[in-house]
Amino acid sequence: MPRVLIIAFGNPLRCDDSLAWHAADRLAGRFPGEDVDILRTHQLAPDLAETISHCESIIFVDAASVEVPGNGHPGEIREIQVSSAGSTPRLSHQLSPGALVSLARSLYDATPRAILVTLTGECFDHGESLSPVITAALPVLVARIETLVQQMLSGEVRGEAPPDSNKA
Repeated sequence: MPRVLIIAFGNPLRCDDSLAWHAADRLAGRFPGEDVDILRTHQLAPDLAETISHCESIIFVDAASVEVPGNGHPGEIREIQVSSAGSTPRLSHQLSPGALVSLARSLYDATPRAILVTLTGECFDHGESLSPVITAALPVLVARIETLVQQMLSGEVRGEAPPDSNKA
């Protein structure tokens, strides 16, 4: 199993909601060896708890909606430490990153470090193309994820985030 798992999730048929998949495509092949794996999925589901339980670190990548307060403006990148503390997993078709990490902790006693990296999207209509602002921000997102992976592999980022950190 990889030391670092990148989970890119979103709907590839909803314009900017596909940005994580585009980032995953650009990241593919950039990490030599078997220390890093990239998983593309439509949504976070309970069956991923077993997969993430084998990794030291997880980077969740997703589009954020500008319509949700606090997500910033289109093209804005945010990093949020994901903590399993206080996240009660509710089994459904979609979980938050925090609930998924909590599920891995309760089922497998796993405590991977988890970070959610979001890029605020502009257009979530049906379609396969990214909006111009997201297309322009995508290289910056990919570079930030590459930096996070290198920090995780070098040991700069280890263990689960403290319980008082931001929850996702």
